[in-house]
Amino acid sequence: MKKSLFCFLTAAVLITVTACQKESGSTDKTTELRINMTDNPYNATEVNVDIREVRVNFSDDSSGWVNLNTHAGIYNLLGLQNGVDTLLAVGIVPLNTLKEIRFVLGNDNSIKIDNVVYPLTIPSGSESGLKIKANKQLHATLDSLLIDFDAALSIMQTGNGEYKLKPVLKIK
Repeated sequence: MKKSLFCFLTAAVLITVTACQKESGSTDKTTELRINMTDNPYNATEVNVDIREVRVNFSDDSSGWVNLNTHAGIYNLLGLQNGVDTLLAVGIVPLNTLKEIRFVLGNDNSIKIDNVVYPLTIPSGSESGLKIKANKQLHATLDSLLIDFDAALSIMQTGNGEYKLKPVLKIK
């Protein structure tokens, strides 16, 4: 009986050590990264943002940008509240530290208040995009980030009645 218990424990330890060694010696150097978006409440009917591309950067300079498979389109941020989010982009990326995320925007951005649609100007949104510093170590298999696009803090009305978007984006 003692000998059987000893053999069983020895086998269990060997299996555990072998499994841990195989896991830590894994040669898988990529992960699937998913970028989702949500929003906080804002006093408007719609806040539409034209997202054309999502890019991620893995270096401290401009050489590490990777384009993700982006679900390009016009997103009403106010439809992404109270726990609702949407998948913006997905891609296989290096298993590394994600430094920055960039949303490249189109020109069809608008805000709807009291049934009137106003253009929503985004300074340099279609040129350099909206950038978010991340500094997040990605994990193997699947990693997902939720970006909170805070419309309430991002929209400014100018003195002449124009609306500008100065995005406040947070990783949750």
